[in-house]
Amino acid sequence: MVACDFCSVSCVCEAQGAGQGFFTGAAEQFTHFGTMQLDGHKVDNETGQWLDSSIAQVFAGYNFTKRFGVQFNLPIIHREFKRPEGFAMDRGHESGLGDASITGNFVVFEKRSEAVTVRWSVLGGIKLPTGSSSRIAEELNAPAVPGAPEGGIHGHDLTLGSGSVDGIVGSGVFARWKHLLVTASLQYNARTEGDYDYQFANDLSWSVAPGGYLILNENHSLTLQLVVSGEDKGRDTFQGASALDTAMTSVYVGPQLTYTWAERLSTQVGVDLPVLLDNSALQAVSDYRIRAAINWRF
Repeated sequence: MVACDFCSVSCVCEAQGAGQGFFTGAAEQFTHFGTMQLDGHKVDNETGQWLDSSIAQVFAGYNFTKRFGVQFNLPIIHREFKRPEGFAMDRGHESGLGDASITGNFVVFEKRSEAVTVRWSVLGGIKLPTGSSSRIAEELNAPAVPGAPEGGIHGHDLTLGSGSVDGIVGSGVFARWKHLLVTASLQYNARTEGDYDYQFANDLSWSVAPGGYLILNENHSLTLQLVVSGEDKGRDTFQGASALDTAMTSVYVGPQLTYTWAERLSTQVGVDLPVLLDNSALQAVSDYRIRAAINWRF
């Protein structure tokens, strides 16, 4: 987001895709899962199982006006893991395209002045079954081996896609007063049944990020924010029955830096550390997340 604060923040909004015209970019999130939890409580990871998940989102869009635009997202996923399989250890990786999405964004309200900026937008769209769902087939033939260690990484954790068409709705707010700012977002994903009679549970994700401008002029801005984010997801359904090891409520906290140049470029990097992870059954849970993004507006 001799120049006034209002002009500089306008550049911030437009560099992040709020201005009219084409925009494109990429976002990356790396998550390390190395802790085992049983019903929300940490347990020993005796087999040393872990999962590293890297999701790169390539996106492009067009804002027809300064109030309405569309965006296409295509994830590229790479996951490496180590987990018990019977009395042996299974090490491997899964890579490929994930499920693409198409969303529309509309600015419901906007107010700009020299001291204050407020912007409220809503979005809606669909997720398409472009990613391979073959890993979900593990749920069909995963019998327990008596006496063998239990795994916390399953086919539904490794799959690239769901095989379902899902709905997406959400909202976002950007507010500034002089050199202080806050951003907030809310997104709800309504899941349908996909391949292998497997249906991922609906999930709600949110974030609130207060902060301020470290640099703010007509060509450059640098913001530092404290991001508090979370997700609430119920149990998935497999062949009509509840999948016990799939529910998760999480809260993360971490810093985020955002840099913009003029009206064109926006870059962002952040780190998320879990402060609350409440899961069902036995699951490998995250130790940290690293995020980065870059956006260019033509």
